[in-house]
Formats: sequence, C-alpha cells, structure tokens
Amino acid sequence: MLAAYITHPDCARHEMGPGHPECPERLGAIADRLLARGLLDYMVPYDAPLATPEQLARAHSALHVQRMLDAAPAEGYRAIDPDTSMNPYTIPAALRAAGAAVQATDLVLAGEVGTAFCAVRPPGHHAEREEAMGFCFFNNVAVGIRHALDVHGLTRVALIDFDVHHGNGSEDIFAGDERVLMCGTYEIGLYPFNGDGRRTVADTPNMVNIGLPSRSGGAAFRSAVETHWIPALDAFRPQLIYVSAGFDAHREDDMGNLGFVDADYEWVTRQLVAVAARHSMGRIVSCLEGGYVLESLARSAAAHVRVLIGAD
Repeated sequence: MLAAYITHPDCARHEMGPGHPECPERLGAIADRLLARGLLDYMVPYDAPLATPEQLARAHSALHVQRMLDAAPAEGYRAIDPDTSMNPYTIPAALRAAGAAVQATDLVLAGEVGTAFCAVRPPGHHAEREEAMGFCFFNNVAVGIRHALDVHGLTRVALIDFDVHHGNGSEDIFAGDERVLMCGTYEIGLYPFNGDGRRTVADTPNMVNIGLPSRSGGAAFRSAVETHWIPALDAFRPQLIYVSAGFDAHREDDMGNLGFVDADYEWVTRQLVAVAARHSMGRIVSCLEGGYVLESLARSAAAHVRVLIGAD
C-alpha cells in the first residue's frame, strides 16, 4: 500500500525573520532529498487542508484558538515569545500544518494509505492547550490525535516524540488521558527545561518521557527505546501511532548535543513499524517537528520516511 505525503505551499510562506533556524527552506530540503532518493514514487501527494476552529478546539481552548487568529499581523512581524513570531502568512501555514494531521488521520483510518508523512511547518509539539511557544502555534499532532479519538472513536493512540526538545505541549494536552500513551526522549537541560528543576515532566502512567544527558549519543537513545518505550507500547496495544518527528538531536545540528546519526532515526523507525505491525495494522502518522541544519535534516527525514513507507 502506498503512503501519503502531505504538505502545502502555504507552509513555506510563514517565516520569522532573517537567520531564524525554523526557516521555509527546511521543507524544500526534505522534498529534494525524498525526490532524489526516489521515495516520492511510493507516496501519494496531498495538499494539506486548513484545520477548522472546531478541530483545533479539541486540543486547545477556544480562547487560545481565537487569540492566535487575532494575533496575526497585517504586515511585518508580531512576537509571541522571544523565539517565536508571526508574519502575515503564519496563520494559514499553522492551519495547514494542523489540517495535515487531521487529513492523515482520515486517510490512514479509511485504509486509503498505510502510513503518512506530514512535511509541514510551523511545528507543533511545544504548543500547550493555552499557550503558543517554541516556534509552535497549534499542536499539530495533538489535533490529529484528538480527531482520531473524538471523531473516529479510537480508544488507544500512541504518540512518539524523538525531538531533541521535550514535547511539553503534547504532554500538557494529554497528561492523565488514559486513551493516549506518550513515549518521548529529549535532552536534559534544553528548552523548555523540563526535568531539570525548573519544569517537571509529568509523572502520570500514560507519560513515558525519558530525559537523556548531553552527549549521550545513539546508544543511550536506543537503550531508552528498548527498555522503556517498547514494553509500554506492547502493553498499551495502540490502534494508531503518531510520531512527532524531530531531527534536531543529530550530531550535525547545533540546536542540541545528543549526537544522533542518520542510522539512529532509521533504527527507531524500524522499531515503531514493528510495533505498528503487531498492534496497529501498520498504521502510523508522522509529523515533522524540529531539525534545523538542512543537510542533516534532509538525510535523517529521508531515512525515517524510507522505513516508514516500506521502501527499503
């Protein structure tokens, strides 16, 4: 079965100023690499739709949704936090990014595709229920998950987050929700400073988030996955798996210091594909999060997608 490749030109129109690492060129680098490796031959392209306020409000408060819609500037930039700004095209991009997760959910659950990769921006996993932050405005994956739960009626959905930064927004939205198992890794001491004394990672049974020390490398990551994620996933038996796919833990990306390599992203994707084969009818929805050095981002995303879509 073919996979879905979901993106939209609007996602490249959002930008936050010269030199900002979360730049439009990220999507072009991924698309070029997928094309060069022949991976798009295995994928059906889709234009991401605009998420509706109703879809967004399943993961965010109606107040947050309206606040974001009202904050968009007519020209120039408007700061949301010291690292995050809007331009006049941010809201269409953010709506497309969240809409991609909804569309991917519909396609996978209808059996039209086996898996989906959402090449979208802005990213989403830092966006909390009531607050935008960390380059994120709406929590794309959370919007997709709530669509799967509340519209399609699923009762067990897993969220995997391997970005170098902890997915505090996803945790904020899903902590204590027994229908969702979140398994994540992140570098201790980085934004948003979870688990280092300033913010505390949620200690609820549905959260399996493992902080990794700086420079711990792929071996520590693989150990965390094998020791903590896989047993939890097998016990939970998810009906659908979502991935917050951040590639900024790569050793060439100076956003963090975990020191992953391309092969680590290939390896973890193989583990998730195996879990999905056991419990989820092979169904996986992956959404782009971080990754800011274009070359390593493109290579890592291609390694992830190649395994995800069964093209290797």
